[in-house]
Amino acid sequence: MVIRLVFYIVLSLTAQLCFAEEVTPIRQGHAHNDYEHERPLFDALDNGFCSIEVDIFLVGEEFLVGHDKKDLRPEKTIQSLYLNPLRERIRKNGGRVYERGAPLTLLIDIKSDGPETYSRLRTLLAQYSDILSGLDEGKWVQRAVTPVISGNRAKTLIAADDSRHAGIDGRISDLESSVPSHLMPLISDRWGSHFKWRGEGEFPKDERSKLQALVKKAHQSGRMIRFWATPDKEPMWRELNEAGVDLINADNLSGLRQFLRP
Repeated sequence: MVIRLVFYIVLSLTAQLCFAEEVTPIRQGHAHNDYEHERPLFDALDNGFCSIEVDIFLVGEEFLVGHDKKDLRPEKTIQSLYLNPLRERIRKNGGRVYERGAPLTLLIDIKSDGPETYSRLRTLLAQYSDILSGLDEGKWVQRAVTPVISGNRAKTLIAADDSRHAGIDGRISDLESSVPSHLMPLISDRWGSHFKWRGEGEFPKDERSKLQALVKKAHQSGRMIRFWATPDKEPMWRELNEAGVDLINADNLSGLRQFLRP
């Protein structure tokens, strides 16, 4: 009986220690189409990812999450899947997503009409101003989560919003832009539009040089850079990592975590 009691005490203490183990933030981890994972948001957070992508459609008064209209469900809103659980987690963590303080990028890919969707989305985001970065009397205030609008981007509308809680996801063509980095904090583009290499064989020297130049130009203007439609392959991750790409796309969250983990 005593042996059994000791066994259960040890088991309980072990479980508590495992539960309390701090997740190491993976700053380059970008959860591509995060909502398609088994546990949206939580799979990414459990793997320490610091960037999460969610596609939304404006349907009536709701912001429904899904890649295509056929995937939409009334209970799957950006609030229920992302904003509310993030707020709860941040409050429990003393104002941070991760205990070690790494900020989170929430990439919101608008699939419906850009201006109409943003006009209503800005009101929703303002309701989460306690956790979302945003403009305060003309000054950008960094908080635990920074939303970035991608997809159908109402760029003019967002730029003119003096109380916005989101930045704009730029493209390679925006690398020469003079807008402040808090308005366009990220440059994203399709890998195949600029490179032929797909992660097999040797990375051509000219393409490696081109990648390094793009990263350097983005960083000179204070912006992060990301490429989508990159294969989930270690050779691809290695080249992106060595070039200094800030956010590395992944569907294989645990695979990228193991690759990048210090």
